[in-house]
Amino acid sequence: MTEVTVAQEVLHDNTRDAKANRQRFDEAGVYVLNLMSGPGAGKTTLLERTAEALKARLKVAIITGDLETRRDADRLGSHGIPALQINPGGACHIEAHQIAKACDRLELKALDLLIIENVGNLVCPAEFELGEHDKAMILSCAEGHDKPGKYPLMFRESRAMLLNKIDLLPYTDFDLDAAVRDARALNPKLEVLKMSARTGEGLEEWFGWVEARCQALRAGRSS
Repeated sequence: MTEVTVAQEVLHDNTRDAKANRQRFDEAGVYVLNLMSGPGAGKTTLLERTAEALKARLKVAIITGDLETRRDADRLGSHGIPALQINPGGACHIEAHQIAKACDRLELKALDLLIIENVGNLVCPAEFELGEHDKAMILSCAEGHDKPGKYPLMFRESRAMLLNKIDLLPYTDFDLDAAVRDARALNPKLEVLKMSARTGEGLEEWFGWVEARCQALRAGRSS
């Protein structure tokens, strides 16, 4: 009983902090995306390509979560954008109060797009709201098409599923149609984008998706 109570208190506090973050993002007019996946699915590589493609058209910043190192922030910062590292002390996810603290180091009103690269984990990140406008998740074709059934919450919570590493399809038994079917059984409105962050295949559609979400936020603010 005590463990349940503690868990409920943690989630309650996080929900409160997430609401405060969302108000802050809306007032600043910055679109915030929470990008999630299992370890090694290609989040950082995709974000490197995204930063390079969009930084001339949008003011972009990234907050990245890693259990120990700041390697991802160093990689992303080398592309000429603000990149902040959160080390959540061994936790398997980022929490809203950590995002709030990181945002104190950013000039939010000067940004169009803030991407949160969550800790690599297919369970916990989907449970904790951060104040983001949307969640997106990456499913690597090297992981297996059974993941929607095994980790349903992440697929239910996401607006988009990015099927990455499609260049590896000929070398795996990944059933792309089955993965999409199972994911949309959990979330019929799930948008699916197929890509390879390594080769660049499908990335223009992803860049367009992100820009469209930023534009939709601006249109909503001006209407």
